[in-house]
Amino acid sequence: MKGKIINDPVYGFIRFKEPEVLAVMDHRWFQRLRGIRQMGMAYLVYPGAVHSRFLHSLGACHLMGKALEELRGKGIAIADEDCTAARLAILMHDIGHGPFSHALEYVLADGVNHEWLSQLIMQRLNEEMDGALSRAIAIFSATPPVPFLHQLVSSQLDVDRMDYLNRDSYFTGVSEGVIGYDRILQMLTVRDGELLVEQKAVQSVEKFIIARRLMYWQVYLHKTVLGAEQLLINILRRAKELARDGKDLFATPALRHFLYNAINKADFLADPFHLETFCSLDDSDILASVKVWQGCDDRVLRHLCRMLMERRLYKVMLSKDEIPENIVQEKTQQVQQALGLSDAELPYFVFTDTTSSSMYNLDKEHIRIALKDGESVELSELDDSLVNAAFAGPIVKNYICYVRL
Repeated sequence: MKGKIINDPVYGFIRFKEPEVLAVMDHRWFQRLRGIRQMGMAYLVYPGAVHSRFLHSLGACHLMGKALEELRGKGIAIADEDCTAARLAILMHDIGHGPFSHALEYVLADGVNHEWLSQLIMQRLNEEMDGALSRAIAIFSATPPVPFLHQLVSSQLDVDRMDYLNRDSYFTGVSEGVIGYDRILQMLTVRDGELLVEQKAVQSVEKFIIARRLMYWQVYLHKTVLGAEQLLINILRRAKELARDGKDLFATPALRHFLYNAINKADFLADPFHLETFCSLDDSDILASVKVWQGCDDRVLRHLCRMLMERRLYKVMLSKDEIPENIVQEKTQQVQQALGLSDAELPYFVFTDTTSSSMYNLDKEHIRIALKDGESVELSELDDSLVNAAFAGPIVKNYICYVRL
């Protein structure tokens, strides 16, 4: 069967042979993901982190194929059409991401996240493809008669996380993210329609969870990455504020559409032009505009853009406790006096907020372990498990961002 073989830097040569998968891969909306960085602004801290959502989506699709092969090899009945649908669901799981991935979530469009957009895009593609994606959409949205397929797409042990941990570790050089994904895939099984992991792979699963925690605080929520993403967010917020006030700003046509129009979910549903325009946006639209805005006559936007382009990022202080008020006042006064800012301009240059991460959410879908006696238990219920209520709870950190003077 004719298909494509792609040389992936993480897995080597990977094959795509299903006609529906190839059709989605070739679609302009999926190809757009080549221009969207997987790790947002992390490349300003880890220069190798310039890989794309496109590459991650292909890798996750490859791992889905491996997982399904392992399950079928154990005698678990999975129809060919379900295998194809599951591969399509994971291939398209990130198709709704906007520029710089999570960094600009909710910024360009009001109350719209990438999961919702991914599902909307799938529906529009399904119309174009005469219903060929209906089964994939059901798996993505957790409405199939075989729930374990959705668990492979979205759960606390899905192939999405397996790929991005390995891939992001590879491109950043942070070895703490390396996981034994192949061992976990080989130990997957299904009982009563539920995805389980065989007991002898418990240590690999625990390492997977710990690796995710380490990667969040060492990479994804690294304080400089956090500061860079907040800077980009403030640049877009200031640009939208100026646009609302009627100021004529340079922007690529697609970006201009979202700067000068307040677009929400209802708008996306009412007029397909909004989705078509969104699906022409990528990182280059933002960077081209930021480069030009360095010469803008608005001093706030000009200053913020120059900070980003010259990598003079916010100084960030992280703390498990609230940032002391005296520190906030001290930094606020220093910045306001040094830059001559008005009270309305000041929040773009000094602000506080919180960030959080959970290693393993005990309130959501669980990772269940298949015991040798035929029973199954939740991972944290095992004797001597590293994953318990105290260790699995969310970690919340407070932070203050301020410009370097």
